[in-house]
Amino acid sequence: MRIAVDAMGGDHAPAEIVKGAAEAAREFGIDISLVGLPREVQPLLDSHPRLQMVPCTQVIAMDEHPAHAVRSKPDSSMSVCARLCKDGRADGWTSAGNSGAIMAAALLIQGRIRGVERPALGSIVPTQDGFAYFLDVGANVDSKPDYLTQFAAMGAVYAREMMGRPEPRIGLLSNGEEEGKGDELVRETGRRLKGTLPGFVGNVEPKDIFAARADVVVADGFVGNVAIKMAEATADFLFRSLRDEIPKTLSGKVGGLLIRPGVRQIRARIDWREFGGAPLLGIDGVAVVAHGRSDARAMKNAIRVTRDAVENQLVGKIRAEVGKP
Repeated sequence: MRIAVDAMGGDHAPAEIVKGAAEAAREFGIDISLVGLPREVQPLLDSHPRLQMVPCTQVIAMDEHPAHAVRSKPDSSMSVCARLCKDGRADGWTSAGNSGAIMAAALLIQGRIRGVERPALGSIVPTQDGFAYFLDVGANVDSKPDYLTQFAAMGAVYAREMMGRPEPRIGLLSNGEEEGKGDELVRETGRRLKGTLPGFVGNVEPKDIFAARADVVVADGFVGNVAIKMAEATADFLFRSLRDEIPKTLSGKVGGLLIRPGVRQIRARIDWREFGGAPLLGIDGVAVVAHGRSDARAMKNAIRVTRDAVENQLVGKIRAEVGKP
């Protein structure tokens, strides 16, 4: 297996990206093509024999308009990664760069699975007894019932193939559990999913996500993106508050020492670095979006997700269940 990695994408590129790729190649036994500017990337590769350098001449910045940047920079690191997969020279690719540009490159170069209206981006969310898959978290800020219906079907495939849930429960994010709650988009999507998608459990509220009421939670990209960022920010706020407040008193210092192992375990369970990245579902090929703040550990895990999507034939199984001949 060969995975293409955008060496120029992310806040810590290229050094942390190269380091994470080297760890992934060593730990997972795969070959990796690092796509980047030779003058910046090649000096970092001398001690890593399983990493191959693929040169590019352009880089898409985080603040550029996604579609325009992809069209105006055909030799960008993202476009080269997507082209390697399109041409069969790589089995999948991942980037921690501009997420909109990653989707644009995947769409324009690899294309969509026939019959899929829009790609969706998901995220792993910790729950009280494991994890759930939450989509869409930002690939589409304006959605239609047709899109959400397909997101639910693709999310069910992801849960089965990537999370080991043979009969996944699918919930629709709303402001109430009762049937009929939500805006028109949610109500119409709920009507379409009821009785047509096996495992559909109806509406779920945000609290139900963490209570593990569903294995897959579906939302439109605007709501999903706000929700996932709010959850991340809340977790960071709580841990910072504990760190700042506990040492202020002697009893707090003593108690802090006692609870430190448990706090570390909780933090590890919700650490986004361990989740790595998420495949763009609906793309006719494996394209994985990693967090823009990815360090070496996060990038290694994003490459692991890419490998798993290839090994589990995720694209082919979505094509079989959701696509059209």
